[in-house]
Amino acid sequence: MTHSPLISIVDDDEGIRSSLDGLMRSLGYRVALFESAEAFLGSGAAKDSQCIVSDVQMPGGMSGLELLSQVRGSGSTVPVILISSFTAPDSREAAQRAGAYCTLRKPFNGDDLVHSVERAVSG
Repeated sequence: MTHSPLISIVDDDEGIRSSLDGLMRSLGYRVALFESAEAFLGSGAAKDSQCIVSDVQMPGGMSGLELLSQVRGSGSTVPVILISSFTAPDSREAAQRAGAYCTLRKPFNGDDLVHSVERAVSG
């Protein structure tokens, strides 16, 4: 039995999580939602995810870049797509150096996210 890829979405904004959940499910992906990086890391979902979509700036806890660092530090090569309202080139460069698959600027176009996830999942 073949399972559709699991996309983990990590964002403190419930509206964004809900929107991305609907979008990814409409494309046939399985989705796991997390309101923080800590919740994601504590769930063990990193080993089952084929792609992680994470906000960069999450108040009160670990950032998306820190999440990426933890995932890479565990030896995982799962693609991590970071989304952020910050547009500074040094932020994008830091994400790329840390091993992000790509970064998308908020507000992002749903098609851009879909194409990024599809490319990430297909290898």
